[in-house]
Amino acid sequence: MDSDTASNLIKDKRVTVVGFQKSALDLAMECANANGPNKPCTVLYKTEHWNLPSHHPWGIPLSFLYMNRFAELLIHKPGEGFFLYLLAVLLSPIRWLFSKIVETYVIRKNRLAKYGMVPTHSFLQSISACFIATLPEKFYDKVDEGSIILKKSQSFCFCEEGIMIEGATEPICSDLVIFATGYRGDQKLKEIFTSTTLRDYMTFHNSMISLYRLCVHPRIPQLAVVGFTESTSNLFTSEMRCRWLAEFMDGTFKLPSIKEMENDIAKWEKTLKHYSGPFVKRACIAILHIWYCDQLCKDIGWNPRRKKGFFADLFLPYGPLDYVSP
Repeated sequence: MDSDTASNLIKDKRVTVVGFQKSALDLAMECANANGPNKPCTVLYKTEHWNLPSHHPWGIPLSFLYMNRFAELLIHKPGEGFFLYLLAVLLSPIRWLFSKIVETYVIRKNRLAKYGMVPTHSFLQSISACFIATLPEKFYDKVDEGSIILKKSQSFCFCEEGIMIEGATEPICSDLVIFATGYRGDQKLKEIFTSTTLRDYMTFHNSMISLYRLCVHPRIPQLAVVGFTESTSNLFTSEMRCRWLAEFMDGTFKLPSIKEMENDIAKWEKTLKHYSGPFVKRACIAILHIWYCDQLCKDIGWNPRRKKGFFADLFLPYGPLDYVSP
């Protein structure tokens, strides 16, 4: 569907958007701009999220809070030794402080208390599960003028007038309902197989991660998956994974035993579940991306320390340009 067709589809219609992440927010703004308060867009959501008005909370780049080596020292890591474990425990107040810096900024900037939209979970849990999005500019201004109506409900059903949400006595009149809820990537990955045995392998102990180095399955030969696990930059992560896979296919290194790979998967699973809170089904390595890239670098024979100087390597954010060459 091209842009003009999509615009005509929502024009002069009462639209309900289901979801509260990036696609849903952008769709709601498109509808609000097209139709205004005369035919407001209803946003139906289950959970409030820490959607960011800016990536510089209180003027501090988010990358300096969560995307450098120091930030990862505050986090327990899969396969860490006693020293790193102790360091994460001792530095936990800083981890809490970083989360609060972002939370107070989002609450203040978006006026979340006014709309009853303050999330009950921490920002750390959100970024750990990649449940963060950039809020469209002036989104809550559209809420103030009545062009966007926010409705929270755990369930709804369709009716003749539109939809009926849980606990309501009146329906939400809707000409068009758009689902911006995403999809279950783990289920799609599982369903590429016709064999029930291979499908069971893909749900390794009902895990959200069944892949070694988040790429290859210990028990399914000749299978590699790129792009399943999320991060704050999916393209960056996928490129690193492709480099690792190319080196493996070139014979640079060999995989460990099946048992060792499954033990490694279990360690990653335990760590990610610890920080993801209520979003444990979402496979995301945002808060451990450097640790993950370090493992890939060690496998393929690269130096994992990509910056020159101790303090630069500790405090400067890591990005794609740090991994251009060995």
